[in-house]
Parts: sequence; structure tokens; C-alpha cells
Amino acid sequence: MSAILITGGAGNIGSALADKLSKNPDNLIVIVDNLSTGSYYKVPKIGNVILISADVNNYNDVVAIFGRYNFDYVFHYAAMVGVKRTLKHPMQVLHDIEGIKNILMLSKNTGVKRVFYSSSSEVYGEPFEIPQNELTTPLNSRLPYAIVKNVGEAFFRAYHQEYFLDYTIFRFFNTYGPNQSDDFVVPRFLKAALKNQPINIYGDGMQTRSFCYVDDNVDTCIKAMTDPNCKNDVLNVGSDQEITILDLAKKIISITQSKSEIIHLPPLEEGDMTRRCPDTTKMKALLNRPLISLETGLQQLTAFYENR
Repeated sequence: MSAILITGGAGNIGSALADKLSKNPDNLIVIVDNLSTGSYYKVPKIGNVILISADVNNYNDVVAIFGRYNFDYVFHYAAMVGVKRTLKHPMQVLHDIEGIKNILMLSKNTGVKRVFYSSSSEVYGEPFEIPQNELTTPLNSRLPYAIVKNVGEAFFRAYHQEYFLDYTIFRFFNTYGPNQSDDFVVPRFLKAALKNQPINIYGDGMQTRSFCYVDDNVDTCIKAMTDPNCKNDVLNVGSDQEITILDLAKKIISITQSKSEIIHLPPLEEGDMTRRCPDTTKMKALLNRPLISLETGLQQLTAFYENR
């Protein structure tokens, strides 16, 4: 049996990862989440999944958990997320560094085989190249959230160099799915469209993103567990199909046959990068299947919302 810890496992990606890993009855999945943005309702209700309400940024909260379970693998996904939220609460974002240190120290001390870290496309800042490549694109963001992710990557590399703790760093690009909160663009647009309500866009909508369906993200991360090429490496995880936010809104209106009107709001003062699109060469080689198209993913998510 493999014992696997997922911090932040009550969030969008963490809960989907827990659900997929729990399909193997030989896995014991322990989710640690303070439920500040995650939700109990997202956690799989399966016998080999355990939810513990705790804050990884508090050493006393997590040391006992590592003492109770002999973890083989740790996925450190716990973090404050969301552009507006992280800009509004920069000190809480910086406090996430404590969680990174706690997880690495306890993993090192208890013989964890490998730790997986959810970094972010935000570490790239404004793009110097498109697509953004793990090795050649400079990390230049000044925002607190991105700085913490970059510091986290440095900690993971340092722990490997000093203590031989193996790691894999995932740089997540926009990932959407049934458990994503309304803070994020796809569920916000889609739910508005289903109600024929206005869809609000910041600025002219010409900023681009790429959107990865959560199944592609999770399948990639699980395959990375056993692939030796992913050990002590960085992996972009996302879609390489770039689309403007305006075209995303139009596509959602078309798929849902909505009467929603598109409303342009003033641009965000900061945090809304002009372009974002990953080089997914490593991800595609690892996944070894076509990625789910945006159209298919949006149709699946529409059906999910309509059947709730």
C-alpha cells in the first residue's frame, strides 16, 4: 500500500487528484486542508480517503500527521490562490512559505520518497517568449503569489541538493473542472451564460490564456509519480491552445446557446498578464494521449452544471 498526502486536497485540482488516486484500493489518501478556500464537499467520500482539517503553515498542526502516517509520496498543493485574493492579502500569501518549509522538513525527516509541488505559470510573469518553456523562459514576476511559488521551487531544489529529497515541480497553467470555484474565469463565465446573465471581462479581453481540463492535469501528475524522467525536474502542466478571454466568452455563449451580453469592465490594476501559454512538450510525451479540447471540456462542464 502507498500512503499519499495531498495538502490542499479539498481544492479543485487536489480533490480531483485524490479521487483518481483513490480508485486504486492499495492507496491510502490523506488530505490536509484548512478549508479556507477548499470545501469538504469536494473531497471524495471513499473509504481510503481521509480528510484532516489542519493548516500546513502551522508546524504543530502537521507534525502529528506525519508522525501518524508513514507517507510514501507528498503532493504539496496547499496555497492561497486567486488573483484578487492574493493581491488583497499579500502577507497571507507570504505566510505560505512556512508551509513549504514544514512539508519539506517533515518529508525529509520521515523518509518520503518524493515530494510534488504545485508551482504556477505565474512565475513566468509577462512572457519573453511564447510558448513558455521550462528551461528558457526567465522567471520575472513581481507579484507576491508568484514570488512565493518561485521561492518554493528554490526550497525544493535546495532540499534535494542538501538532503537528497527527490521532487517534481509542476508549473500549473489555468486548469478548470467541476470543482473549481467561481473566483476563476471559466466557471464564472459558464455559470453566468447558463443564467443568461452578463459576462464581465476586465479590459478589452485581448489578454490570452490556455485552459487545461482537470483530467489532463491529474493524469499527467499521476504518471509523473512513476516516470524517472520527471524526478528532480520541472514540468509545465496545461494546454498549449492559446485563446483570448473575449473569444473564450464568445465560445461559452455559443456552446450554451446563451443570451448573455459581454460587458467590458476597467482593466485590473495588476496581475492580469497579457499572454500565457506553455510549452507542453514534456507533458504530452508523459501523457501519451491527445489533450482534451477546450470545446469538449466546456461541454462536459456545462453538462455537469446543468445536471446538479
